[in-house]
Amino acid sequence: MGNQSNKSAQSDSEWRQQLAPEQFEVLRKEGTERPFSSPLNDEKRRGTYVCAGCGQKLFTSDMKFDSGTGWPSFHSTIDSACVTRRDFKLLLPRTEYHCANCGGHQGHVFNDGPQPSGLRYCNNGVALKFVPDEDD
Repeated sequence: MGNQSNKSAQSDSEWRQQLAPEQFEVLRKEGTERPFSSPLNDEKRRGTYVCAGCGQKLFTSDMKFDSGTGWPSFHSTIDSACVTRRDFKLLLPRTEYHCANCGGHQGHVFNDGPQPSGLRYCNNGVALKFVPDEDD
């Protein structure tokens, strides 16, 4: 797994061939999965969380915390792994974040997380794949 060039240039039909329907809805159409539906919410092993679209490393297990919201949550991202933009879909502005490599929608970032950042990256589990450390 790792970065794959030109992923953001793929057509919707190419993405549909590569992704499960629920992954396509979240990653390419900025949908949201139901809370408490992702097995990654309870993942406790050491490892790395990567974009389900392209394999870009986004988070480490050390960045994960239990927010109680029903979505995998992280207090920070791997440097330069994600890009943010404002989202006005619910009238009040929110900050959404995407994989910097393929542009896949991951979730929203909020200012109610733990230290060291005070941020909560609230991620859709279907937008991620977990890669356990080899010694786990």
